[in-house]
Amino acid sequence: MSGQVLGIVPARLASTRLPNKPLYPLLGKPLIEWVWRRVAAMSVLDFAVVATDSEEVAEVCRALGAPVEMTSPDHPSGTDRVAEVADRPAYRGYDFIANVQGDEPLLNEGHVRATIELVREGRWDVGTCATPINTDDARADPSVVKVARAASGRALYFSRAPIPYKRDEKPVGDELEREPFLRHIGIYAYTRDALHHWVAHAPSALERLEMLEQLRPLEAGMRIGVAVVGAADPGVDTPADVIRMEEKLSEFGATPFA
Repeated sequence: MSGQVLGIVPARLASTRLPNKPLYPLLGKPLIEWVWRRVAAMSVLDFAVVATDSEEVAEVCRALGAPVEMTSPDHPSGTDRVAEVADRPAYRGYDFIANVQGDEPLLNEGHVRATIELVREGRWDVGTCATPINTDDARADPSVVKVARAASGRALYFSRAPIPYKRDEKPVGDELEREPFLRHIGIYAYTRDALHHWVAHAPSALERLEMLEQLRPLEAGMRIGVAVVGAADPGVDTPADVIRMEEKLSEFGATPFA
């Protein structure tokens, strides 16, 4: 399996902003079903599996034919859950692991591919991606994670605050449509060694402060590459997001599955 990619979709029920999030209905079907069907169709992944601590989520996934791995309920982050699964004997032959968020029903395969390629090229321990932030409302919204990156593509910092901060005035609309104003997309790819290195560290001070798991490897000195990609639909985190996503799915012609 040398060079093959294992996709893992972490899914937990303990969301504070949207209770039982993986099971929350979108157009009559649970969120995890929309995500899984998207992920299962991705050719960039050689195999994919759902990682969950919930038997309810596992039952829904099994009914879809999705491989499921039960995990500890005590993980501090999605990456810790991913690492538990990736280290099981059945998956140890995969050299690259992709953490595919369980709350993005319109996840773009091209964005997943760009993230994986950052790690394949060997310059980075971890790959992720970002897109222009586009609006001042998003720039100011703490639920929208921002990333600042160096000219090389290396991640400098992730924050819920509006970074980079333009000191004398707000950035105007056309500035928000390009770097350096970027919204982080929560897809990660890791080498197996990098994944082990990440979870070997306890949650860091900045990670706990901002509630952003990607600050842990950054504080530990790991190299995170950030690919800038095209427009990306935000995931589902709140009831308002559910309404927006249902409208978007309907706009694209999506209907409840038979």
